[in-house]
Amino acid sequence: MTELRNVEADLSRFRARVLAASLVVLVCFLLLAARLVWLQVFRHEDLSEQAENNRTSIVPIVPNRGLITDRNGIVLATNYSAYTLEIMPTRLSQSLDRTIDQLAEVVDIQPRDRRRFKKLLEETKGFESLPIRTKLTDEEVAKFAAQRYRFPGVDIKARLFRSYPYGELASHVIGYIGRINQAEKQQQEDWPEEDQANYRGTEYIGKLGVEHSYERQLHGVTGVEQVETSAGGRAVRKLASSSATPGNTLKLSIDIRLQKLVEDLYGNRRGALVALDPRTGEVLAFVSKPTFDPNLFVDGIDTDNWQALNESIDKPLLNRALRGTYPPGSTFKPFMALAALETGKRRPEQAISDPGHFWFGGHKFRDDKPEGHGTVDMYKSIVQSCDTYYYLLANDMGVDLMHDTLSHYGFGEYTGIDIAGEARGLLPSTAWKRKAYKKPEQQRWYAGETISLGIGQGYNNFTVLQIANATATIANNGVRMKPHLVREIVDVGTKQAEAVAPVEADPLRVKPENLAVIRKALVGVNIEGTGASAFRGAAYTSGGKTGTAQVITIAQGAKYNASQLDERHRDHALYMAYAPADNPQIALALVVENAGFGGANSAPIARRVFDYWLQGLYPNDEDIALVQKGQAQAPVGKPRPASEVGWPPGTGNVPVAQAPAAAASSAASAPVQATTSLPAASAVPVRAAAR
Repeated sequence: MTELRNVEADLSRFRARVLAASLVVLVCFLLLAARLVWLQVFRHEDLSEQAENNRTSIVPIVPNRGLITDRNGIVLATNYSAYTLEIMPTRLSQSLDRTIDQLAEVVDIQPRDRRRFKKLLEETKGFESLPIRTKLTDEEVAKFAAQRYRFPGVDIKARLFRSYPYGELASHVIGYIGRINQAEKQQQEDWPEEDQANYRGTEYIGKLGVEHSYERQLHGVTGVEQVETSAGGRAVRKLASSSATPGNTLKLSIDIRLQKLVEDLYGNRRGALVALDPRTGEVLAFVSKPTFDPNLFVDGIDTDNWQALNESIDKPLLNRALRGTYPPGSTFKPFMALAALETGKRRPEQAISDPGHFWFGGHKFRDDKPEGHGTVDMYKSIVQSCDTYYYLLANDMGVDLMHDTLSHYGFGEYTGIDIAGEARGLLPSTAWKRKAYKKPEQQRWYAGETISLGIGQGYNNFTVLQIANATATIANNGVRMKPHLVREIVDVGTKQAEAVAPVEADPLRVKPENLAVIRKALVGVNIEGTGASAFRGAAYTSGGKTGTAQVITIAQGAKYNASQLDERHRDHALYMAYAPADNPQIALALVVENAGFGGANSAPIARRVFDYWLQGLYPNDEDIALVQKGQAQAPVGKPRPASEVGWPPGTGNVPVAQAPAAAASSAASAPVQATTSLPAASAVPVRAAAR
């Protein structure tokens, strides 16, 4: 049977479908029109900017890092440009190892280069362009350029490198720069947006010393360059640019030739020396031995060199002047005596009878002179370094009075010097011990522990910087200045130098008559006491105090014999001094580790420092060699005028303008009369040149 179709119904359904389709098409056109209006009218400015950004690129221009010079303008840190071969791991078309192997066929790549690259890769997680070879020669650049097509993700870049012309010299002061690591990048996220923007494109940052502490001044201001790019991202042409502003120049207060002299006098021995201008707090020399070469860190130090430095028993990376702490030994006695005068525990003429030991609680505290020093007043206690005098004094004062009085000189406190990492040291007290130990029996302070504090032993541990600063305080009539390494900051744009103003620390209220007693005794040390041999024939008068600090405890009844001890268990040799005595222009403290008696091994170094600074005299090579061995007291042979000593080392004469100020002064060449008697400190005649 034939089925009849309902034509009208079919037409009705067809019309409905056409209408629905038309509505859908209409809605789509309306949506497209709305989107077009939205993009062309409402989003026009944003999209136009995005299109421009796709066409152009903003490239940061990293500024030249500022120079670092010594007080006489000798450049200690500078920059130079060189080519580096760099790999972007995320853009390689083959494995990293295979790429490096193929690169090695074109450019010389040593195993140490591979190790350094992998170390950098671990630190940066492979998201950056990393150098596999630095300081390429022109020939190597040409070889790679000819085969560049073979190495996608590998490129040659021109970069600025930091250079330290004198290598290990003053390395702990200057510090070094290195690649910014992940921890430092996270820290930068907390910086203000302006500071973050200033470090875009920067891959290196100060890590240590002045390079680290004055990072913002040395870094400069990052510039920008707008370039037109192709669809592949390659730069086509420069559209606009804003130049980078180089970092400022830091002029340090140290005299690099004095620094070199001291480091030479130490030789291969370990130790530290800090020399200050007591009037301003300027650091004239800041020595830590052994040193290290900061140039090793610029490109990223390789594993072998890092292990050699980090695992060395001599700890060359330790800044001994800033972070090393030592028992002060007898250099502590003048401060104990001054504290006794200020607190009324002693009078200058008050004397004891020294039998060569002091009994306390069944323990025999021995003097360095077994038969004793006889009748000892305060002057003699310092000049002859009588231990028994200070055993009694410590017992009479007690640990807390000692702490409260001596902390004013900066012992156990930060000096506030302008480089980071300073150790606080330790000036003990009963409150300190309660916090330092957990067990009740350990928290208790025992009276016997106080006795050895009087001679600078026991829990006493100070930095050489603290001892030097305290010495400068005595030299500066009780006024303690904040030490600083940077003397001026020179703006590279205006060439204007902004001097770092001296800052006085908390003022001391020391009676002038008490200070005069101590200064007179310190002068006596170098004329008739334990420092006299080193200062024999000096053309100026100085004050000082020798010190010998135990490293290990000697058993009761046993006698110290250095030859029977391991070298690192022998006593430290310390010395503190200032000169000229009536108008101090330089104050210092130093330690020679495990060298023994301070008068024999430390005072000779100080003598030559003073000769250089006050008279412009430089020891001859024979004298330097003998001092390195601890075999010279007063200078041996005829010293040379410092102006005739070549700089850089091994070259001819230096200009007079770069010689020590005292040496360049006509007053320095005038005859200087040394005192043969011992007048009061304020009356010591001296005619050394002012500095």
